[in-house]
Amino acid sequence: MTAIFKRELKSYFTSSIGYIYLGITLLISGWFFVANNLYYAISDMSYFFANLTFIFIFLVPMLTMRLFTEEVKNKTDQLLLTSPVTVTQIVIGKYFSASALFGLTLFITMAYPAVMFLYGDPLIYSILGHYLGFFLLGSSLIAIGVFVSASTESQITAAIISFVVMLFIWLTDWIASTITNEIFKKVIEWLSVLKRYQEFTTGILSLSSVVYFISFASVFIFLTVQTIEKKRWS
Repeated sequence: MTAIFKRELKSYFTSSIGYIYLGITLLISGWFFVANNLYYAISDMSYFFANLTFIFIFLVPMLTMRLFTEEVKNKTDQLLLTSPVTVTQIVIGKYFSASALFGLTLFITMAYPAVMFLYGDPLIYSILGHYLGFFLLGSSLIAIGVFVSASTESQITAAIISFVVMLFIWLTDWIASTITNEIFKKVIEWLSVLKRYQEFTTGILSLSSVVYFISFASVFIFLTVQTIEKKRWS
């Protein structure tokens, strides 16, 4: 698994994907920080993360669209599947590589609150809650992107489907409010990752929400493994 992780993480920077993702994310997040915090001298980063969360549903497909589709394109998928690693290790290694790049980018943005600490006294627990919640939210969305990448053979198709699915998840609270059937409503509400993320923005660590995000990502990692196993034996 470690070899897969290192290989995938390195591939982000041997191609242009990693640099494009880093550049776009840091450019947009920097703009949000200046516009929402520095310009108005506000230490609350709620608007910063609210804007960044929506933009992220456009950026996740960039991270995940190539993870499995590129193997098919380069005809290395069968070689990878016959290597001395399990399918689960392959999936987790690829998932961790995308999550690591996401985490690295998020870590760099911690320079923004550091600037605020130089000139003010922002609420540290609220800021840490935003970062922890956003990392868990992003990791969950990445798991969806990995699953979509394993289910398709085209990077463009994987990117479009991932975006549509994440947009649906973004709108789950609104969709749930329009449903009268209690069973379907509960299913839709379970998909509401944003509702759990909001619990972290107050600076309160919710163990149930942490378990939810881990479970959410685990479900899609499991589905990815099953999808690849099915292709492997078909």
